[in-house]
Amino acid sequence: MSKISLAAHPFLLGFDQLERLAERAAKGAEGYPPYNIEHVGANGFRITLAVAGFAETDLAITLEERQLVIRGRQAEIDESRVFLHRGIAARAFQRSFVLADGVEVLAASMENGLLNIDLHRSAPDSIVQTIPISRSERGSQ
Repeated sequence: MSKISLAAHPFLLGFDQLERLAERAAKGAEGYPPYNIEHVGANGFRITLAVAGFAETDLAITLEERQLVIRGRQAEIDESRVFLHRGIAARAFQRSFVLADGVEVLAASMENGLLNIDLHRSAPDSIVQTIPISRSERGSQ
């Protein structure tokens, strides 16, 4: 079975990058850690990740080619500790979000085991461009 490409449609010229972004976003769709996305104000968003047990130094937030990547890795657990039950996840994670053009990361903060990442969408510039039409030399022969 052949894969149908979104960018192959004649009305979607140059949207092959969008298809790659969608594929990249689908790869990072595991369920840990859980998160919320809130609409805050007219052009704001907040991503909140539940990162109980992680310190600020255990987390890294990067922006790589319009992809917001949050990574978490806890320090090694003391081997002398003996758990009778271990239900709190301490595994490393990577969670990714693809940001649209014009969306900027404003800040990140930790509160009560929740990592908050504030985003803002700038209003796009409305650009109208007139394309001049030139006379073809071939048509005059």
